[in-house]
Amino acid sequence: MTTLYTSDHEWLQIEGDVATIGITDYAQSQLGDVVFVELPKLGRSLKKAEAAAVVESVKAASDVYAPITGEVVEINDALAADPALVNSDAGSKAWFFKIKMADKSELDGLMDEAAYAAHTA
Repeated sequence: MTTLYTSDHEWLQIEGDVATIGITDYAQSQLGDVVFVELPKLGRSLKKAEAAAVVESVKAASDVYAPITGEVVEINDALAADPALVNSDAGSKAWFFKIKMADKSELDGLMDEAAYAAHTA
């Protein structure tokens, strides 16, 4: 499994032609206590860089962008029921949605863990 990152602080875990997408620990630390999450609808077609979900904290609301083009094939219902998961486990249990990738070449512009660490330093 490969994990990649965007400059907008989303992470993607790639398994075959499906990417699981969430926000990074850095992003949740900037947001503060998350109180609400709006997830995309199943079957929704997303274009790369399109706003796909919303995360709201006591400080601000922020869009979660689709890092790649594709179709939403699964959403994390547990996250909708318990938005605080973003604060306790942003990098794992608090994934937002899974997308079936339309064009894997779009992954080329994303960062690996070392590049993302340098980006947030």
